Amino acid sequence: MSSNKQLRRKVRGSYAISTVSVAMVLFLLASVGYIIWNLSKATDNIKERMTLYVMMEPAAADQVVEEVGFKLRSMEEIREVKFISKSDAAADFRNFAGGNFEEFLEYNPLPASFEVRIAASESPKVLVATIETQALTWKGVDEVIYQQGVVESMDSNLGKFKLLLVLFGAVLLLISLILLKNTIRMSVFSRREIIATMKLVGASKGFIRRPFMWDSFWMGLVAATLASLMFWGMLVALSEGMPYLALISGGKVMALIFGGIYVGGVVLSMLFTSLTLGKFIRMNSAKVHIY
Repeated sequence: MSSNKQLRRKVRGSYAISTVSVAMVLFLLASVGYIIWNLSKATDNIKERMTLYVMMEPAAADQVVEEVGFKLRSMEEIREVKFISKSDAAADFRNFAGGNFEEFLEYNPLPASFEVRIAASESPKVLVATIETQALTWKGVDEVIYQQGVVESMDSNLGKFKLLLVLFGAVLLLISLILLKNTIRMSVFSRREIIATMKLVGASKGFIRRPFMWDSFWMGLVAATLASLMFWGMLVALSEGMPYLALISGGKVMALIFGGIYVGGVVLSMLFTSLTLGKFIRMNSAKVHIY
């Protein structure tokens, strides 16, 4: 009788440890995935701040200017187009330099232009070059101005940064899955004698698997709930402690993350339980005590 109590206590302890361990792994994966997602969005925002200026010829007619604006707005690579008229350009120059140069020159030499912001792209350098090449073939366009050094640096550095993020996430995912597998394996290992006993009395494989799979299902749910609570606490702490961080917090994004935690917790728990359980079911009962 005491041995049965000791076994049940051992099983409950192993179950609790496994649940907490799975919860920690899920929390770690969700947190790192959320951080990588935010960093990826931040790099996209940096790319979208890249500005080009399509300068029109001083003598370009209004109709030609309108046609260029229509072509720019119809390009998928361009996110935003702002028209700057000759008078707006003169006003901006007066605010920047001071004085009224038009009174001195007796005319406004500044051309109309379009301020163009590109969409996020894997290669800003290629995208900017494509826009420049096309724009220079249009009637009325004089030149395309942008910071070439910044574009080349952005194209190189942001690409390397994203690659590092992907590699880091892949390595972390592999390590987490190994930890999760070993944790669940130890949980099943603690009940190896029960499996051996069920096999000795002639229980079928399905009969042996059923209670273990149900336990793994509930363990995944409980672990996912704990991980979700920890993740939510982390988000609250970040928003209160560092309110200046522009973190992704939309309803759809949060639903996707929390849904992923629950689905991942249940699926991974049941998957690794099934794989480990199959090994113990196939094992010779005489070898259970020396495993």
